[in-house]
Amino acid sequence: MQEIWIDYLNALDAKALALTNDEILDAVSKALDAQGRGETVIEPRVHLVPESSDKGHFNVLRGYVKALNYAGVKVVGDFVDNYKVDLPSELAVLNLFDPNTGVPKAVIDATAITDMRTGAVTALGAKYLARKDSRILGHIGARGTSYWNVRLLDHLFDFEEIRVHSRRPESRNAFAMRLEADLGKKIIVTDNWQDCLKDADIMVEASRLPEPAPLFKTEWVKKGAFVVPYGTMSALEFDLTDIMDKVVVDDWGQCGPGKPFGALRRHVDEGKVTAENLHAEIGQIVCGMKPGRESDEETILFWHRGLSTTDVALGAAMVEKAREMNIGQRLRFA
Repeated sequence: MQEIWIDYLNALDAKALALTNDEILDAVSKALDAQGRGETVIEPRVHLVPESSDKGHFNVLRGYVKALNYAGVKVVGDFVDNYKVDLPSELAVLNLFDPNTGVPKAVIDATAITDMRTGAVTALGAKYLARKDSRILGHIGARGTSYWNVRLLDHLFDFEEIRVHSRRPESRNAFAMRLEADLGKKIIVTDNWQDCLKDADIMVEASRLPEPAPLFKTEWVKKGAFVVPYGTMSALEFDLTDIMDKVVVDDWGQCGPGKPFGALRRHVDEGKVTAENLHAEIGQIVCGMKPGRESDEETILFWHRGLSTTDVALGAAMVEKAREMNIGQRLRFA
């Protein structure tokens, strides 16, 4: 049998690559475009819950992107109390394979990939679905993906006002300090959901609730706003979708009835959001198959649960850049 070598990138390698905002957005945009054109395979994620979901669980995501010639499987742990042992809540490993032979091609620390691709999907959703003159961002949550939500959104919109909130004061204050240092602008820290979200142009909810609770009030959403809720447990009032002119998802296969978790889980399972009244998947908008925002008056909701194809795309971009920069290791597999 011929020799097989694997590209291995650990967390330090991923950091050293220092992917730029535009490199991240470009890689994820290509994955979304391919999805819209029907040139991907996205298997609905599966979950492993060792004890109970309020403590944490594993997500297993599987996908294929034809244009990149990679298939990939990512396993990501999501454990709420990891901060108590000085660990991020989400830790992940991505495996890339040759889709023609099954040969393993790369093993990558995907903790940063998970954060970056989530933020990129949020930001690209806003690029196509938010008002171009959006000036106020309200963001609930301070986990790893939250940083990239705010960073990449601000890269596209250069907000006049950014408000943040999370349950623990030390968490939200540290989050704001990091953002201020990196973005070079003042961040408003709020101690409640209303002050953070009410009348913002873009409203992002990435909370970590132990169980569903209607903390995000429909009355706070102004006409023309763009709303992105993606907490594992729903924080929405049930009538939120009633005021939306368009509801967009990342992948209906993962959002449809009978799946666990998610911000719109009840809305889907009880028939309020269906395949028939859904406006589009974001990939269909990115590739030009369906329109995004068509007027400043539209109020639009975008629910994303995480796309394996965006993990594959960012992993591929990291492998390519690592080879150019001579970063990482080559491991003998066979």
